[in-house]
Amino acid sequence: MSTRTVIRGGLVITASDETHADVLMEDGRIAALAASSTPAAEALTAERTVDATGKYVIPGGVDAHTHMELPFGGTFASDTFETGTRAAAWGGTTTIVDFAVQSVGHGLREGLDAWHAKAEGNCAIDYAFHMIVSDVNDETLKEMDLLVEEGVTSFKQFMAYPGVFYSDDGQILRAMQRSADNGGLIMMHAENGIAIDVLVEQALARGETDPRFHGEVRKALLEAEATHRAIRLAQVAGAPLYVVHVSATEAVAELARARDDGLPVFGETCPQYLFLSTDNLAEPDFEGAKYVCSTPLRPREHQAALWRGLRTNDLQVVSTDHCPFCFSGQKELGRGDFSKIPNGLPGVENRMDLLHQAVLDGHISRRRWIEIACATPARMFGLYPKKGTIAPGADADVVIYDPHAEQVMSADTHHMNVDYSAYEGKRVTGRVETVFSRGVPVVTGREYTGHAGHGVYTPRSTCQYLT
Repeated sequence: MSTRTVIRGGLVITASDETHADVLMEDGRIAALAASSTPAAEALTAERTVDATGKYVIPGGVDAHTHMELPFGGTFASDTFETGTRAAAWGGTTTIVDFAVQSVGHGLREGLDAWHAKAEGNCAIDYAFHMIVSDVNDETLKEMDLLVEEGVTSFKQFMAYPGVFYSDDGQILRAMQRSADNGGLIMMHAENGIAIDVLVEQALARGETDPRFHGEVRKALLEAEATHRAIRLAQVAGAPLYVVHVSATEAVAELARARDDGLPVFGETCPQYLFLSTDNLAEPDFEGAKYVCSTPLRPREHQAALWRGLRTNDLQVVSTDHCPFCFSGQKELGRGDFSKIPNGLPGVENRMDLLHQAVLDGHISRRRWIEIACATPARMFGLYPKKGTIAPGADADVVIYDPHAEQVMSADTHHMNVDYSAYEGKRVTGRVETVFSRGVPVVTGREYTGHAGHGVYTPRSTCQYLT
């Protein structure tokens, strides 16, 4: 049965345009747009009409970096695919790209199948997968080709975490060479993990065990060095490169230099690096453990370079790296030894609102907000124009956003399955009011109307910046 909904009177904002328009959704897709209060708009008829006067009508957010149910440090990320995607919907995100994990000694397919089993039937919004490659060998390289063919078109490697996810330069080069041939995109966690482990051991030997030392040993220069090395390895392989969670001024400079040289190198940062700092890591009574993530939070002066990188397009995407661990019972595993604190922060629900606040603060424009949070992640990972825009034929992933509503971020009111907020007490202006996923209302006037199992797996094409 055909279901038609028309959204009337809102300001439609995409990465390229802002226009007062009415939007018709039919059978899960955007069917038409027409300038508001025109005969064409009046001709858009539907069973259901939603008034968006005074509100923004924006594409659903695309969060290209989440870790639901990730095993790490003897525990698991506290959000399941059910709780995490519900929270994402509350925050105006309608698509996530999560990371399936290859374990050492096992194949890519086995890891991917395990993540399909976790997610299938449990998601409130649509989802896709990247593949973490932990064990590069001849079989793994062949499997990369097969995964690209079936819509898993990006592969993450780690220069950090020796003994867990770490790949050496030779393994990285081989995977990059393969991606140069099969059209995949290598995503890199760029930190010199071998050197960091030396600094961790030395710090603990000196009795430096508090959470703030997590940031002090994971030095910005070791992020920059690894970023430079990853860029050069990709250049040797003739492959594109996407550097995840860029946090440091020096790393941004490496990306900018590579892009100035015309290399297909891309960078992502996250809200925690734009809004938080080592001041949070240094909070007393072990409270700093809440802010332990890798790459780590940096001194506040690094934020200006990140904002500038987002304005100049040396950084293209803001994702969350959502990987929550409860303070009680999980972060506390590292009391007396910062290296045992599970690495990760909650944020999938906060990203769209924090970036809207950045618009009000003058860091970015409204269209850039939509570009870095919706359109570019969709293009980067082969989901555009199905996702990331409001245009005829696109999925009807649409958010009605109230730019005037004020809120205070808090663990008392958020929907992520974690016992603290990284932004506790932060006042922001702007809030999601209603969210449609493929035309189905999952949040309606600040009430949750979605359900687990609505979200479907979405295969991806290759990076659309390389075609």
